[in-house]
Amino acid sequence: MQFLSQLKAGQRAIISAIEADEFLFHRLSALGFRVGRPLSIMRQANFGGPIQVRLGTTDVILRASEAQRIHINAI
Repeated sequence: MQFLSQLKAGQRAIISAIEADEFLFHRLSALGFRVGRPLSIMRQANFGGPIQVRLGTTDVILRASEAQRIHINAI
């Protein structure tokens, strides 16, 4: 099992689970993070900084701590 925070720029994956409290889960869902949805990493800041994720045609910036709660399967 991998976490979104472990991917590097250019890698693609499919969301397999989201483990977060209710507030964060609903926030991520509203941004388009849903089980089964493909995504790709556009870039990642140094030293555990934010991650830019592309979901379809939408780019989202996530904190590393939020990305650590999203389980993925690399493709």
